[in-house]
Parts: sequence; C-alpha cells; structure tokens
Amino acid sequence: MKKIVSIQDISALGKCSLTVALPIVSAMGVECAVVPTALLSTHTQFQGWTFHDLTDEMEPIADHWKKEGFRFDAIYTGYLGSFRQVDIVKRYFRDFGKDAMLIVDPAMADNGKLYAGFMPDFPPKMAELLEGADLVLPNLTEACFLLGKDYRTDYDRRYIMQLLEGLLARGAKNAALTGVSFEPGKLGVVSLSGRTGDFSEYYTEHLPVSFHGTGDIYSSAAVGALVNGMSVPEALALAADYTVECIRLTVQEKDHSWYGVNFEQAIPYLLWRMKK
Repeated sequence: MKKIVSIQDISALGKCSLTVALPIVSAMGVECAVVPTALLSTHTQFQGWTFHDLTDEMEPIADHWKKEGFRFDAIYTGYLGSFRQVDIVKRYFRDFGKDAMLIVDPAMADNGKLYAGFMPDFPPKMAELLEGADLVLPNLTEACFLLGKDYRTDYDRRYIMQLLEGLLARGAKNAALTGVSFEPGKLGVVSLSGRTGDFSEYYTEHLPVSFHGTGDIYSSAAVGALVNGMSVPEALALAADYTVECIRLTVQEKDHSWYGVNFEQAIPYLLWRMKK
C-alpha cells in the first residue's frame, strides 16, 4: 500500500485541512499519516474558535519517524502558520523526501488578499518550499504572492503562462493554477511541466456558490490520484470533477451546512472515476 504524510492544521469541527485530507486520501486506497501543525476547535469561518499551536510537536515526530526508518511515497503540505513551520517542513522534505513526491499547496490567500494573521513577508518564506517540489498547487492569489506580482482579475493566457513559468523558475517541477477562468460559467485548472514544457487545461461548470475548504478537498483528491499513478493533468482533472460533485450534492440539500461541502457523499463518485 502506498503511504503519504500530510502536514497541515486540523479543525475539530469543520471540513478543511486534515479533516478532509485524511478521509479522502484513505478512501483512494492510500495510507495517510498526519503531522498536525495546529489544533482548532472549528475552522476560522466560525466565531470564537480556539487555537493550539503544535509547532513544538513537529520536530519530535520527525525525530521518532527517522529513528524508526519510516518512508513515504509523498509528502503533502497545506496551511502552514509560521516561518518556523516552513523551516520544519523543509526538514521533512530532506529527511523523508528522497523517494517521495513533494506536493505543496501554499494555502495562505484568496481573492487578492492574504488570510488573516499572515504578514506580507510570509509568502517569500512559503516560496522556499517550491525548490524541488514535484507539484505546487496555488490559486491565482497565492501564485501572485509567491512571485511578488500584482493580483489581477482581468487576465489573458499570456499572464497565466507567466505565472506558471515563474513558479517553475522557483524550482517546482510542475506548476498548476486553480481558479482560472477565460469565459463566463467555466472555471478550471491549468498546469505546466518543467520537464517537457507541456501545458494542460481543464474546465468545469462554475457553480455560483462558495464554501470553505473546497481547495483542501481539491488538493487532497489530486494527491491521492497522483500517488495512484495518474499523470499531473489526469489528477488535476479528476480532482476538479470531484470537487464540483461535492458542491452539487451539498446545494441539493435544503438545509445544507454553510461551513463545508458534503465530500463524504461524493466519495463513491470519486472511486468510480478512479476506475474509469
């Protein structure tokens, strides 16, 4: 059985980060070890949430795993909350990444703004994880922050290609951008291979709703697909279709939860797609 480790925070309630990564990757037939970077009572779309920093636990976990000789087929990073956590993740890459895919979801911004708590000096630090990464998976906002470029809502293919090339220039072997749209009603993902120069794009229906955690669902499905042997374009397309299916199932419910999508109900669809 393939085995990965996911390094990101966990919310005791709320569908994001490790609470979606663990079940989605596991459902795809891949063992998912976890390194929680923080424990929250709920995700941050709720009010009055609690937060416990677990940074001090990350290196002892690595020490123990190294002593036991554990190996992984992939290391998948999500939300990281500090410079120190980025440095510790770089250690995980060094100690456990020799034979593993390194997949970086630089979850830190959206809609032209950094998430609350991040300062402008953080994106350059996060960009250090791109060196040697097999795949970096930012949205448009995160890509702009990683590269120090102005965020734009009006863009063309040349602008998108410049972002992809910039991410590859930072050391990533493959770069993808989520949330790309060139026509009304369509939303998709584009990618560029640093090895072959191949460009791919895939679009789905742009549903007029927004839910917290869909980026984490997308990244987790893409990771599971990659570890199962799919190519980068195939994995990105599968993850896009699965995420849309999650949203569709959610909005069909009269009293659906506002804080997350019904990714659990869409897992049969995900497994069916993997078999095709």
